Amino acid sequence: MMSVDSDPTIEEIEKAKSALNTRGFLDLPIDPTLDLFEEIEKLKKEKNAVILAHYYQEPDIQDIADFIGDSLALAQQAATTAADVIVFAGVHFMAETAKILNPGKKVLLPDLNAGCSLSNSCPPDTFAKFKAQHPDHIVITYINCSAEIKALSDIICTSSNAQLIVESLPKDQKIIFAPDRNLGGYINKKTGRNMLLWDGACMVHEIFSLEKITRLKEQYPEAKVIAHPECEAAVLKEADFIGSTSQLLKFVKDNPAQTIIVATEAGILHQMEKIAPQKTLIPAPPNNSCACNDCPYMKLNTLEKLYLCMKYELPEIAMAEPLRLQAKKSIDRMMDLSEQLGL
Repeated sequence: MMSVDSDPTIEEIEKAKSALNTRGFLDLPIDPTLDLFEEIEKLKKEKNAVILAHYYQEPDIQDIADFIGDSLALAQQAATTAADVIVFAGVHFMAETAKILNPGKKVLLPDLNAGCSLSNSCPPDTFAKFKAQHPDHIVITYINCSAEIKALSDIICTSSNAQLIVESLPKDQKIIFAPDRNLGGYINKKTGRNMLLWDGACMVHEIFSLEKITRLKEQYPEAKVIAHPECEAAVLKEADFIGSTSQLLKFVKDNPAQTIIVATEAGILHQMEKIAPQKTLIPAPPNNSCACNDCPYMKLNTLEKLYLCMKYELPEIAMAEPLRLQAKKSIDRMMDLSEQLGL
């Protein structure tokens, strides 16, 4: 049995690489007496590593992370970090974005299977054909997409900046918006545009039950409903506030409401409870029997996988340079526009 409570040997690293080929993550024995929080902190210092975590990660990972944020904030942080190793506690497209912005750095993802249902809903070959059918349209793509889709895009956006980016373009500019039809529909409504929408969606944000939310509002008439714009239009219609993950967090902190129904992935509740412990936060119920609204991909990352990932520096994100350069153009456009718009 391989011990992982000391520096790995070359032989152990080669065995780890071999194991990774079939599983997408390291499933190696860990000394149960290890304090993983302490060990991860040591590894961060030894390797000059930074841990970037999304709000939807499990609480332990959020607590050990150097920076927690939504997609825009994480992209901005990845672009400016001085670390040699970036450990991305999120999903695959986020780690890819970090690699696109940092070709000379090692970018790690604890579990390569941590994908994204929204990203999966937009296959590059199919989208390329769709784009070719509309040559007079520019492509604005939500950051929740693969590097291949970013390479086919003109501008990347996040839920934090999508409306302002769309509004920064001439009103007569024809636009394809991909891959989230719900976010695109919401932006169309807010801006009065008629963007052509790709038919993709996030499995978590489409699962909320309008009927159950309505019942909750009856039970808690004083409650405010807040929702992420990836939710379906019928759910957004019931919301008192619609915003990105970071904007929802700010609402919980600043709004005087004492009871808040939260329609987004439940991982954000950890940070909400930290900043507003006196408030009653109710996760919006999904339309399923388990009453859970967790992203199964986000939750593939665990503290144990994070530790092993840092110790062995595996799994590592790799990308062909021509793809990286092409994908970077659309991200750079977003970063430039975000800076101009003060985001």
